[in-house]
Amino acid sequence: MWPALLLLSVLVLLPLGRSAEVSLAIGAIAGLVLAWRARAQLRADAGVRLAATLFACYWLAALLSAPAAVAAEKSWSTVGVLLRFFPFALLATLTLRDAARWPRFIAGAAALIVLWLLDAWVQILTGYSLAGPMQAERLSGIFGAENLKLGPVLAVLSPFVFAAARTRWGWCGLALAFVFQLMPILLAGSRAAWLMYALVALAFVWRETRAPLRFLAWAAAASCIAVLAVVAAWHGSAAFDARVDRSLLALQGSESALDTAAAGRLRIWGTAARMIQAHPLVGVGVRDFRYAYPHYAHAGDTFVDAKTDEGAAHAHQIVLEILSETGAVGLALWFVGAWVAVRAWRRADTAARERALAPALALAAMTFPLNTHLAFYSAWWGLLFWWLLALYCAALHAEHADA
Repeated sequence: MWPALLLLSVLVLLPLGRSAEVSLAIGAIAGLVLAWRARAQLRADAGVRLAATLFACYWLAALLSAPAAVAAEKSWSTVGVLLRFFPFALLATLTLRDAARWPRFIAGAAALIVLWLLDAWVQILTGYSLAGPMQAERLSGIFGAENLKLGPVLAVLSPFVFAAARTRWGWCGLALAFVFQLMPILLAGSRAAWLMYALVALAFVWRETRAPLRFLAWAAAASCIAVLAVVAAWHGSAAFDARVDRSLLALQGSESALDTAAAGRLRIWGTAARMIQAHPLVGVGVRDFRYAYPHYAHAGDTFVDAKTDEGAAHAHQIVLEILSETGAVGLALWFVGAWVAVRAWRRADTAARERALAPALALAAMTFPLNTHLAFYSAWWGLLFWWLLALYCAALHAEHADA
């Protein structure tokens, strides 16, 4: 069970900033050792081939952007650091082969996320969590007031809670999981997280109903519960009230109102578009968005720091991030990776899809293009992205002990 515990330790350390890199590094080293021992069988391993193909698409996009990068040192260092993800994925695909262990692994991940949710509920009721008091405008929970990532992480990982609850308690478990996760994700204040959670919830409703009329009925019921939660949060949280009011500014229709409602992202997206126009083929270089930003931003852009001559850290949107940093070549490689991942899902049998459901839905919500996003080539969000990809590859190709 040590590989499973090592993989779960990444989640344990995730709220502690870069501490999760410790588990990732140990896992990467273990993956290299195991790959060397099983080198004769690697080419025949479908899980390894899938992980290698997905990593090649992800990494080559970064590599091809580095030679012409505006900040070559940053891009080349990122290209080198990204290499750690592949041996970590090898660890998952080479060790989580026994299909019988997957329900316990999913349950273990769900239990950890439930602990985070309990801590968030304590902060809702008392103002305090294990990471300290709530000092910002959003619920911070186990991540702390200086690291406001609770909402996106809970939304992305919600399929694990849904899957575990469905396995144990059926429909009642799904309903309980939906209600239990709803308020912490709402009060965490991330509108991107709200959309991701809605997509995951609707996916589970469709999976259970498989009929348009039943789906609409259950989706309407879930929507009523969500509306009640929004009303309660609106009246009970001044921060949530301010967040909704700022979102409603978009209804005014003016460019300044839309930019304010989007927390300044219209300016970032416009600057990203100008970067893409100037560097259409391979972009400005992976992770060089902040260094190129001042050269393409309009005068008076508040995201530009005159002291450091840097701008916004990333494009806050997956397609614009890939295009601006790695260009059309990078986007084409990402499309190939997405096609390979979907094809692997479609070719898998029912049991494999059941095992891979939680990471698959998490990845789908995480990369949904009509949303805002964290940076996929960053150390922290990229780590979570590859944690999910490693599980996806391993789950699709796990085998029964008697196979």
